Amino acid sequence: MNLQDAIYNWLSIKVVREARPDDQAAIDTYDFFTTILTEDHQLEQIDVEVVAPMYIVHYVKEGQKEQKQFPIELIEALLEQIQSEPKFN
Repeated sequence: MNLQDAIYNWLSIKVVREARPDDQAAIDTYDFFTTILTEDHQLEQIDVEVVAPMYIVHYVKEGQKEQKQFPIELIEALLEQIQSEPKFN
């Protein structure tokens, strides 16, 4: 999985995990993507900032500070889908 996709997936499930702290599937999936970022892509110091209309993910890779940006509506789409599905509520 490329870095862009891994960060997108990690951030999307992070938003779900924070909104649903008792959702074990969200916790497990978040941990899985965190491992991909830290072990496979060697990211460190991963932080998230919201500056409308974007989520900005800051991180360090190979000693260099980098960032990626994603539209809020794109990242929050997974949470909205989960919340609108009756079997998950």
